[in-house]
Amino acid sequence: MAYSKENCISLLVEKKEQLKQEGSDRYPRRSDFDAYEVMAIKAHLGPWPRALEKAGLKERTEKK
Repeated sequence: MAYSKENCISLLVEKKEQLKQEGSDRYPRRSDFDAYEVMAIKAHLGPWPRALEKAGLKERTEKK
């Protein structure tokens, strides 16, 4: 399956919801996805912290 930017955002948001339902308050990790999904997410959304930000899961952190 070829992933679009929207599919990648959905993967992250759905995983966050799943973790929340399981009682976990953590962000989705690369290890929560298979290698192909991780490659697609990073290709469309950038490095993992930026991907979480673009999916609306994490506030953007400013560099000092």
